[in-house]
Amino acid sequence: MDKPESLEEFYKRKFNWLPENIRNDIGHFNMFRLEPYSQGKTTSIPYRRRDFYKVMLVKGKSEVYYADQVIEVKKQALAFSNPLIPYKWEHHENLKGQYCIFNQHFMHDFGNISQYEIFQPTGNHVFELSDQQVEEVEAVFKKMETDFSSEYKYKYDSIRSLILELIHYGLKLQPNTLADRQPFNAAQRISAMFLELLERQFPVEDNHPQIDLRSASEFAEHLNVHVNHLNRAVKETTGKTTSQVIADRLIQEAKVLLKHSKWNVSDIAYALGFSEVTHFNNFFKKHLKTSPLKFRAG
Repeated sequence: MDKPESLEEFYKRKFNWLPENIRNDIGHFNMFRLEPYSQGKTTSIPYRRRDFYKVMLVKGKSEVYYADQVIEVKKQALAFSNPLIPYKWEHHENLKGQYCIFNQHFMHDFGNISQYEIFQPTGNHVFELSDQQVEEVEAVFKKMETDFSSEYKYKYDSIRSLILELIHYGLKLQPNTLADRQPFNAAQRISAMFLELLERQFPVEDNHPQIDLRSASEFAEHLNVHVNHLNRAVKETTGKTTSQVIADRLIQEAKVLLKHSKWNVSDIAYALGFSEVTHFNNFFKKHLKTSPLKFRAG
């Protein structure tokens, strides 16, 4: 997988210039309008990770590739991307909209915003909007534009609040899978810590070449709990065994690496913690009923 696109690389690719405040003490923020679609013009954003966050309102038919998912935007959508998740956009027609970009340092007073579901690999990142919802999101972007172009002393504090407003707008569009759950308990805390520890190992890339934890017992040791206690907690909160959750995440990463990296199968097997490539092949076939090479060629 290519290294993440930096803010500097984004500006050079998009505009061939760099803003003076790109790495200042308050963090970086900027806003842009999406360019209208024109015949013969490239409207495909390359598949890779970026080292910054983006919140985008897009109007027009599009396809967005997140990890191993392809999401179709039929008319208009609100989308979120972050440094952990590689993505690619392909715009087809009548492209309009706007977006803002910012880094983690800009939002440091709001904690680690990557913990929100819309920035998690297992969460939803693209939300088809109704016409009324588009008006509501546009109103937030309009306030953001007004503040950004003003001389207001605390404009960046106001902009941070508006970014958080967009984040919560997206969170409210997420499926309400927690509605029937009991208040957060010990099992949920252990399960949440396990999932965070699992997710820290991804994405696999050149400067993070191999995962460290593969088994339920290894995770239990790092969390300082008995493996049976971990298994019960994960089963209670996710409905799956610990091994199933780990396997699902390994398969997701394997699919991304096979489709979007130049690594051979042996390299991918090693990166995902398999001592032998045959073990990885058998694991992949068991879950997807096809071999890694056939999946890559398909």
